[in-house]
Amino acid sequence: MKLAARHWETPVGASVDVTIGCREEQPVTDVVIGAGFEVEKIDVLDGRNTHVRARRARSLPDTVGPNMRVLVCGLNPSEYSADRGVGYARPGNRFWPAAVKAKLVTRALDPVHALEHDGVGITDIVKRATVQASELSPDEYRAGLQRVERLVAWLQPRVVCFVGLDGWRTAVDRKAVPGRQPRDLAGAIAYVMPSTSGLNARTRIDELVAHLRTVRRLAR
Repeated sequence: MKLAARHWETPVGASVDVTIGCREEQPVTDVVIGAGFEVEKIDVLDGRNTHVRARRARSLPDTVGPNMRVLVCGLNPSEYSADRGVGYARPGNRFWPAAVKAKLVTRALDPVHALEHDGVGITDIVKRATVQASELSPDEYRAGLQRVERLVAWLQPRVVCFVGLDGWRTAVDRKAVPGRQPRDLAGAIAYVMPSTSGLNARTRIDELVAHLRTVRRLAR
């Protein structure tokens, strides 16, 4: 969370130097990427610490922590959301209205409150912000899902809810349908639901609410 706070203090494209108390490069890299930065240089200093030079990306930092009931995982941040500092922020996106109506969260447009009071964390498969998710490549989805899987193994939420089918279909099962998936993710229930974007007009908000109610029930 401290590194995520530095994300908002740093202009896009600017670099920062941080020392993290871990000597393994992969976990350090995952933490830096999850905080909304890109790794420029990484050096293990001694047996306990690693120095990282990182560039602030046009992205959203993860809002995650221990004791999560649910980890909500989007495809990637939109540029609109990245610039405003809140996922699913674009007018017309129905995630927050559906999540409040489903009683998954108690306050809209407040990911920190969702984490601290509702036990709901938020991340994305791919951290790179784009205008539309269609700009993402299959390799980005596969690499991103590997990071999410390591995050789940570390923090152990009960359920991971993937908002949007494309990421799971590309990286795991191209025939996946909405609902609980046959395979778990690092011990957590994997649930896939349709996109909440306003562009997905064929999915009504009551359907989105029903999916999030199911996620809430599975997390009990």
